[in-house]
Amino acid sequence: MVAAWLAQFERSDAVRFSNPGGKGAFVLTCDHASNHVPAEYGTLGLPAADLVRHIAWDPGALAVARLMAGTLDATLVESRISRLVIDCNRPLDAPDLISEISETTTIPANIGLSQSEREARIQLAWQPYHDAVEALIGERLSKGRDTRLVSIHSFTPIYKGVARPWQVGVIHDEDIRLASPLIEALKARGDLVVGVNEPYSPADRVYFTLERHARSHGLPCAMIEIRNDEIADKAGQEKWATILAEAITEAEHSMDLKTRRG
Repeated sequence: MVAAWLAQFERSDAVRFSNPGGKGAFVLTCDHASNHVPAEYGTLGLPAADLVRHIAWDPGALAVARLMAGTLDATLVESRISRLVIDCNRPLDAPDLISEISETTTIPANIGLSQSEREARIQLAWQPYHDAVEALIGERLSKGRDTRLVSIHSFTPIYKGVARPWQVGVIHDEDIRLASPLIEALKARGDLVVGVNEPYSPADRVYFTLERHARSHGLPCAMIEIRNDEIADKAGQEKWATILAEAITEAEHSMDLKTRRG
């Protein structure tokens, strides 16, 4: 029988679960997994080529997240609608919840939306996605399951003309229970350029999903950003899924040791 929390999302066009029966401690989210724009929005006034760019989604992130979910036996929650329609990793009062300009590209169909048009997009994509994450977390906590959240994203090698040297970044706020050992594990490899709160930080309003679903419950969490040229093909995606799953496993072990010593 399908769990009650899962059944309500089975046919959703906005959200998908991978490995919903995962037994591991980690829950993964991929807020910008898809560049899909529902038919009623056409191409949002953009040429089709723009819809495969980073402005529409996080290229490579979903493939990496799915591979990690398999290795870690984690449940993954995926957003299935482009962030150009609405950004699920933003609070409802964020100025870039529905961006009129993404990086340097104007999004014609997002200009001058009425409140009812904004609300329709919230109900289409944002609300179902966060309801799904909330239901999963609630189900786990009700059963007393150890739960840690990791959000998987990708970023562009160049942003507004400025090159970004980091291959991977770990984003965190003042709760460093997971982020600190994760950063240590990645740096210990010796072959990676690791950003700490780079190329973004919570001050950039990119930490919303984790604030809403992890920090509100006191759960350890971290956000991982992978430079998207590193995960542009299957080989890169498999490489990074292995690197990150290993680093997360090391971080989990370090956290458990500290807990026992405490």
